[in-house]
Order: sequence, then structure tokens, then C-alpha cells
Amino acid sequence: MSLLLKLPPAPRIVLASASPRRRELFALLGLPFEIIPSSYDEPTSPNQAVILSEFVTHLATEKAREVAQHEPDAWVIGADTEVAMDFVGTPLGKPRDTEDACRMMAALAGRRHLVCTGVALFRPSSMNLPPLSIAVSTWVKFRALTPKMIADYVATGEPMDKAGAYGAQGYAAPFIESFEGDFFNVVGLPLCALGQLLETAGLPWSAYRSRSEKPPSTA
Repeated sequence: MSLLLKLPPAPRIVLASASPRRRELFALLGLPFEIIPSSYDEPTSPNQAVILSEFVTHLATEKAREVAQHEPDAWVIGADTEVAMDFVGTPLGKPRDTEDACRMMAALAGRRHLVCTGVALFRPSSMNLPPLSIAVSTWVKFRALTPKMIADYVATGEPMDKAGAYGAQGYAAPFIESFEGDFFNVVGLPLCALGQLLETAGLPWSAYRSRSEKPPSTA
């Protein structure tokens, strides 16, 4: 008898995020899932240094908690990504306006910075288990940028809904000179660590892949 026949029905999985980038990345796990954006009132980025990993896991946990309270039968996953210059630093947050976006990009130009994503997982309430969380960090190095290059990029509108005012998978890709760590983490969801988190929680995600639609080919 195959492993597939022994598996129980696929669990109900909810991604508590409105981010299209996280939705696309989560689909690569091959699990059926739903999107229920969290209505957690996320605070503005603090104007002081924080331990970035603790900051993002706290926000990810609160986002997931808000959805889990209304979806007690589901496995609920929340995530939060922030950008700072070091492990302990002031999160840049998302730009308030185009001037703020230009300021952030100028601060990152020619320098190395840290992108940290926190992921939190709430299991069904019937399991009576505490939430789990992880934080993954990736170093990113930008090439030198002229004011004109920054202004042209900000004019595309892409930076306005992104932490650190740039999208690594978008028009900012040519600015990235190098990175150390998980690239998917920079986009918004560290897939390797997320898979390991699901395994730790008791969800054999890879075994359910053949039951799901295959992700679209990028070839």
C-alpha cells in the first residue's frame, strides 16, 4: 500500500497574508491552502534599535494569532519581513511616501543590509499545542546607486508596499550585488525553514504534494 493511501485527508492550511509574493512562494510547497489576510493592526516601525529576529517573530505571531482565533480548525501561518542594517538595528519598515522611499534606497546603496523574516504557525485548537515560530536572516549587498537610478526606481511605484523600499524579485533585482543566505527569505517567505517548521509541527507537507496542483513552470 502506498504512503499516499495511508495519509489522512490534507489538513486545512491558512496563510494569514495578503502578500501576492508570499502566496506565490507558499504555492511552491505543493500544499492546498487558503488566503485569509490578518487584520492585526500592525504598529509602525519603532524609531529605535530592536533585536530584529525577535521583532519579526512577534509580529508574525500576532498576525497568525488574529486569524487563528477565527479559524480554530486550521493550521494558520503568519509572516513578517523587516529590513535593518544589522541584527540589532532600527527596522526601516515600509516607506511613507516617495521621499521616504528615496531616503531608504540611498541608505542601502553600496552597503550591506539584513533582511529578516519571522514565520509563526498555529496548529488547530483541538491539538492544544502552543504556536511555533522561526526567524531567518539574509545579508544583501547593494551596488552603488546614483540619485537618478534611485529616483527612476521609486517612480515605478514598486517600493511603496515593501519593507526597505525594494522588491528583490522585481525592478530592484539589478541592484543586488550579492546575498548570503536564503533568497526566498528576501522575497518574503523562507521556504526551506518553513518546510522544516511544518515537519517539526507534525505536518508531513511533502507527502501531500501529489494531491495538489503543480505550480506553474517558470521555464
